[in-house]
Amino acid sequence: MLDTLFPFKRNFLSRNGHKLHYVNEGQGEPVVMVHGNPSWSFYYRNLVTELSQNHQCIVPDHIGCGLSDKPDDAGYDYTLKNRIDDLEALLEHLEVRENITLVVHDWGGMIGMGYAARYPDRIKRLVILNTGAFHLPDTKPFPWALWICRNTLLGTGLVRGFNAFSSIASYIGVKRKPMSPEVRKAYVSPFNSWANRISTLRFVQDIPLRKGDRNYELVSEIAASLPKFSHVPTLICFGLKDFVFDKHFLAVWREKMPHATVHEFEDCGHYILEDASDEVVPLISDFMKMPLATDNKPSEADL
Repeated sequence: MLDTLFPFKRNFLSRNGHKLHYVNEGQGEPVVMVHGNPSWSFYYRNLVTELSQNHQCIVPDHIGCGLSDKPDDAGYDYTLKNRIDDLEALLEHLEVRENITLVVHDWGGMIGMGYAARYPDRIKRLVILNTGAFHLPDTKPFPWALWICRNTLLGTGLVRGFNAFSSIASYIGVKRKPMSPEVRKAYVSPFNSWANRISTLRFVQDIPLRKGDRNYELVSEIAASLPKFSHVPTLICFGLKDFVFDKHFLAVWREKMPHATVHEFEDCGHYILEDASDEVVPLISDFMKMPLATDNKPSEADL
């Protein structure tokens, strides 16, 4: 069933002794799609099918996710910087260094924009889907469910022992229409044991909330880089019933990217490409076809 839902060739990059899986479909200008937690490249399957007709679609599975290896803490340091390094290594391996359309969701926003902050001149377009690339907004309380997962032994037991995070997300992450049993199974199947759920927990534990937390300064740097993309055509699609990346995050994106075209989906949740695939995929496809302004390149001052 997975091969039917996800009919793409499996590709692997050897990365520091681990296999990093990635999708690489189609030819043309590159579209790099970066997933979050607790999902994997499967999330982008419909978008890959659509865009690979005219573009090279590159979708990595982060280490610990999807079809990539899932080492323990001794084998891999599950932190934001390493995620960005992994993405950079993959794109260097594929010799993708220009005219990139970057599509980001959930933790993919921080990882993808972390890469973009290093190489702003490589980014041609941005597509932002229920994510952030900045600290928790002042107006947004940190969700109690994430606090439990991040800070307690109970959370560790629920996430790694019972797959609570991935399983629950497959239900509450959609609001307009439930996932089919086959799709839900595909989302949770990579996280099928205590050992294979390590990344799900480490992503949550890696959220920096205050100065002194690991990655706090890195997130500050990524947020500070966003003005460099004021020239970059940007499409934002947000499901407003996301229990984390909600209207508070969207308000910050509007402030930081006032030039962006924004589509709000009031009846949709976190997995916007599941809830509103029939609407969002065509919006992205049309966005990719729009002619770019001749003055959309950054100035030296921006860089």
